[in-house]
Amino acid sequence: MPVSETWLLPDGVADVLPEQAQVIEQLRRRLLDSLASRGYELVYTPFIEYVESLSLLNRNTSDLDLVTFKLIDQISGRLLGVRADITPQVARIDAHVRPVEGIARYCYAATVLHTRPQGLSASRTPLQLGAELFGCKGLEADLEMADLMLTLLQQAGFEHNLHLDLGHVGIFRNLARIAGLSDTQEAELTDLYQRKAIPELAEYTQTLNLGQDFYALGRYGNDLTILKQQLSAQVLADQTLQQALNALEQAQAHVQQYWSTINVGVDAAELRGYHYHTGLMFAVYGPNRAVPLAQGGRYDGIGIAFGRERAATGFSCDLYVLAQANPASDTPVMLAPLGKEPDLQAAIEQARQDGFVVIQALNEQDQQSRASQRLVHDGATWQRQSV
Repeated sequence: MPVSETWLLPDGVADVLPEQAQVIEQLRRRLLDSLASRGYELVYTPFIEYVESLSLLNRNTSDLDLVTFKLIDQISGRLLGVRADITPQVARIDAHVRPVEGIARYCYAATVLHTRPQGLSASRTPLQLGAELFGCKGLEADLEMADLMLTLLQQAGFEHNLHLDLGHVGIFRNLARIAGLSDTQEAELTDLYQRKAIPELAEYTQTLNLGQDFYALGRYGNDLTILKQQLSAQVLADQTLQQALNALEQAQAHVQQYWSTINVGVDAAELRGYHYHTGLMFAVYGPNRAVPLAQGGRYDGIGIAFGRERAATGFSCDLYVLAQANPASDTPVMLAPLGKEPDLQAAIEQARQDGFVVIQALNEQDQQSRASQRLVHDGATWQRQSV
């Protein structure tokens, strides 16, 4: 291979240079400290696992399977997967490695790997930070995660012009159950809702059982008041579907009450991650961004593949994306001569305590261009001089 090509990286993979790496690391520490102060315990998970663990055999996870890199384990001969999402790994920890009774809270920050970018100009190696809460079925757990997600975004510098989308897969899922839809019909409707293809939806639902209800869900799903007026009495009489509608309504009211600066929208027909999520879903968007800054929701039963079915909710975000709102560090740099003399080392230590990065120059070529001061000896003491 020509030397000119050896430095090239695969599409969607990039180096992080010192200035931005420092910003990302400082943000990572700050957000993890914030999570720890709220009772979320930090975990580290392995970069590779058997694909059975990563793909969660208890549900249809074709989307996750498609973005997972796979390789053969040279020791066991079994198929391994490079993690594309950390949530399944945390579920394994909660279910089998550390089976806590009652509520358990975890957080993490680590690199994941995707076979394809998950959005326009997205990295294939995002630095995923997230939090997971296990053991609580109530809406209060979902609201805690939504509040926590919005809090971390504020701490990361995203305070203005944010839009929160709320959805609940239980509305469509229960409507499909009441109507007795086949798997094919369910998949076709899911596609229409995802594409917001209202004219096609109107035509498709003409021959469906409860077709008018399915049309109303797509047509009026952004206004819960009107949606309830359009749904049939048979559908509204279903207790489970009514609970899903109420949960979405309460979540919207909660965010509007406590997050007055956040624009809130609902979409009762939002089916992002339909085969993964089981209840309330939420995603936050910034100005002129097609991909969410952070997203999450409820995914009950995620640990059943590991022998322990648990209620669960959580969210995640990409630290590389969040770091874009943070300016590069302007920590002042100071040059000092080589030497181990006690007075020199004392002056260097004092400068570092005062907030300087102090570099002891190895030779005349080691003159850092970013240095603004230097330590010089005036014959009696070490003094700081501007460069």
